[in-house]
Amino acid sequence: MLGSVIGLKAETKEMLIMAIPPVVDYTTWREELDKLRAREKAATRELDAIAAQRRRLPMVRMPDYTLVGAEGPVRLVDIFDGKSQLIVYNHMWEPDAEWQCGGCTSFTSSFTRLGFLDNYDARFVIVTQGPIEAALDYAKRVGNTMTWYSTADSPFGADVDAPPGGGFAMNVFLRDGETVYRTWHTIGRGVEQFTYTFALADVLPYGRQEQWQDSPEGWPKKPTYSGWLDSPDVARLYGPAT
Repeated sequence: MLGSVIGLKAETKEMLIMAIPPVVDYTTWREELDKLRAREKAATRELDAIAAQRRRLPMVRMPDYTLVGAEGPVRLVDIFDGKSQLIVYNHMWEPDAEWQCGGCTSFTSSFTRLGFLDNYDARFVIVTQGPIEAALDYAKRVGNTMTWYSTADSPFGADVDAPPGGGFAMNVFLRDGETVYRTWHTIGRGVEQFTYTFALADVLPYGRQEQWQDSPEGWPKKPTYSGWLDSPDVARLYGPAT
């Protein structure tokens, strides 16, 4: 243990030495892991049941919106690019800001390989309230490779619970010929299930280390969001200068 903390800051060394899980024999560890596994499997089955209920949701017909993409105006039905299903992430946008929402920026910049959705007859795009030129420039600066559209001159964003000055959202749509339907929507932590970042952090012994989480006494705690990448961090790590 001591060898693993060489070179770390003094306060980090102290944290690692003073706050660690109890050490037990293999049999005890396996028994505790099996107990946890039972809960994990139950949660997986519950998520399967939730997904089954989601597939049975009714839907609502959408008007014929026109948004703007890199090539100019485009109808909502054409954003499907021939697919029958469309996932839209509504990216927060603050007019004239140098850096947009860190959470949105970090989340969407993590999606670099979306071609697998072709096998599911689906597409995943970003829609923002920002003007398309500014949105595309920002995407390039932070290394975002997703396809962006602007709803700056369309009521589409507001109609799907992502109005100007509002928050982020996830929306899903189904196309039947020239008709588009809205099938599902979520906000807040409902979007969390789509990112791998929290899933990886949650399997670490110390977890996300955020103050609201239920952790053992002595575990490291930081203010909520403090471990998240901000927009400048994303640009530094994944932007064109890397």
